[in-house]
Amino acid sequence: MRRGTQETEIKLPVADVESAKRVLYRAGFRVHKRRRFEDNFVFDTPELSMRQSDSLLRLREAGGKAVVTYKGKQGESKHKSREELEVDVSDGAMARRIIERLGFHAGFRYQKYRTEYKQAGRSGIATLDETPIGIYLELEGAPDWIDRTARRLGYAESDYITLSYGRLYAEQCRKNGQAPADMIF
Repeated sequence: MRRGTQETEIKLPVADVESAKRVLYRAGFRVHKRRRFEDNFVFDTPELSMRQSDSLLRLREAGGKAVVTYKGKQGESKHKSREELEVDVSDGAMARRIIERLGFHAGFRYQKYRTEYKQAGRSGIATLDETPIGIYLELEGAPDWIDRTARRLGYAESDYITLSYGRLYAEQCRKNGQAPADMIF
């Protein structure tokens, strides 16, 4: 299956999984995809051309499936908005070998547990992400849906996070005086 679209999203920090679930349920969200473990590999060239162009090439493995994703440069906005192209692949290990043969290397690996939520009759998606650096709600959809939903969940625009998990991890390492490595459990 191929998907190509403009991805628009924000992250919101949450204190713990249970309080996040309560807030989502009160707002009418229900589990759409059960909690699953995700292992993500971000690729770049030896010259770091992907990072320098603010682009991303990722292989995600979750639930026995694999997806290769390209993300373009992020636009200037209160939301994180950028081109996203995805393709399902039948063999994640082989896809990784192909990407490496094309001259890319896995420069960063990150893991998380993700549960996906939806509201009946709405097109936006809320995900509850449990990561080694904290727990986040991610709202993905039309900008007006994101803003309305964030307010309904008790958040203000000042709470919006538009950084990737890689950048959040790097900031946390810098703050704690640690050298960044992979963000894994």
